Amino acid sequence: MDVNDPGRLGQRLLARQLDEQLSAAFGAGQKLRVLDVGLGRGVQALRLARAGHTVTGLQSDPDLRELFEKELADEDGEVRGRIRLHEGGSEDTGAHFLPGTFDVVLCHAGLSQARDPGTTLAGLARVLGAGGLLSLLIRNDAALAMRPGRSGDWDAALAAIGFPERTGSALRLETLSRSLAGIGTPLRQWYGVGVFGHHDVPDDETKAEKMLDAEELAGRSDPYRSVAAMLHICGVRGGAGGDAAAPTGGTGGRRDSAPGGQTFSPS
Repeated sequence: MDVNDPGRLGQRLLARQLDEQLSAAFGAGQKLRVLDVGLGRGVQALRLARAGHTVTGLQSDPDLRELFEKELADEDGEVRGRIRLHEGGSEDTGAHFLPGTFDVVLCHAGLSQARDPGTTLAGLARVLGAGGLLSLLIRNDAALAMRPGRSGDWDAALAAIGFPERTGSALRLETLSRSLAGIGTPLRQWYGVGVFGHHDVPDDETKAEKMLDAEELAGRSDPYRSVAAMLHICGVRGGAGGDAAAPTGGTGGRRDSAPGGQTFSPS
């Protein structure tokens, strides 16, 4: 699921879910300091800057930085003035920013690409101020068989069943929930993104709203959210925790590519 395309399902669902969490954490009307790590085309970064927030982007890929700069050039001067772009990846937050610098940290691609997800996660939390919101997006390794199964690719579906247990995937919801609690940024809420397997939002706005409403409701409801293509995980720095329910399964440290030639990078 490509969530860097503003017209696609994942990006619009992320916007709804993120706005809900921002409202819960900060209320209305506050202008926030946002860090977007591995921002891709910067869909959320631009959206938040248009809303008046100050946004810092961290991007290691020079081609993606160039693409974002082209997108930014089309914005008006006020929006451009609220955005700063730095070269670096998800593991470089400590090299660029002091502890407590930001109110919100988005990492919607970088954690999946990190060499050491645990260290990277701690670095992301470190630059959050007290009460700050951490928003993560990961591939849902516990439901890898759903996509090939829907398309009738039974070889890939069979290969995907049990894949996380065989590889000891470090980026599973229950593993991240424990990690977030351990770094003082406990899980507050998690959502499924892409429950029903569609990518493009219909051009007809009435149909689009119905599709988004169905996906949004399923993405917050059990058992549907547990079989989504992606998981949106939100923690709060120094928070008390919230929605700790998580699918069960094996955990561990080794990571591997998905079976069946599937690609799930949100970039």
